Amino acid sequence: MGALIVTKDLWKIYRLGDVEVHAVRGVSLEVERGEFVAVMGSSGSGKSTLMNIIGCLDTPTRGDYWLDGRDVARAGQDTLAEIRNREIGFIFQSFNLIPRTSALENVQLPLFYRAVSLREQRAQAAAALARVGLNGREHHYPAQLSGGQQQRVAIARALVSAPSILLADEPTGNLDTESSREIMALLEGLNRQDGLTVILVTHETDIAAYAARQIQVSDGQIVGDRSTAAAQAGKGWGAQ
Repeated sequence: MGALIVTKDLWKIYRLGDVEVHAVRGVSLEVERGEFVAVMGSSGSGKSTLMNIIGCLDTPTRGDYWLDGRDVARAGQDTLAEIRNREIGFIFQSFNLIPRTSALENVQLPLFYRAVSLREQRAQAAAALARVGLNGREHHYPAQLSGGQQQRVAIARALVSAPSILLADEPTGNLDTESSREIMALLEGLNRQDGLTVILVTHETDIAAYAARQIQVSDGQIVGDRSTAAAQAGKGWGAQ
């Protein structure tokens, strides 16, 4: 079985007037099904642009990208929207919950675009909330929940479509230390116990340590790729 994610010589170039900005520069990457990967880099390194392409939120200027054997680099917007809805679950730093909508209704949102009855939507959303430890909080609004609980709702929303991949962009950025540990333990469990492929964007080494593999991005290029075990042993980038 081939890798779930394969990119080859991937570029993303933006034009700002007469200036070209090379946000992603010739990235070749493979991620196997069931991996937990942390993509690290400072602000402006290109890591978020790369994740937007992997998440089908953006398209490359040139290069190849295959997701589960499917060529998505040249896919149309309708196809990309379908892939996002069915294959990828997104988790964001700011939670992106609808304030006047209950936890259950927030989690239901991805199912509105599917041929699923309202009753089944509610059942699946309730099951997803239970999966992240929020039994009994279904009818709470975001303002009635702690930051950690709001992020759990966001994770449940990402899970409700049964995606192949979870993309988590700085998921602990707005959380305190204890809530951050709880969220990362939850993501770690989803990877280890359920076999979900998790790609985490972070600039924090302690958060990256939850992943099994760490990739360093700088100036739009991958400049390092190592196992977390190698990192903890004090080995440099490129060590396994």
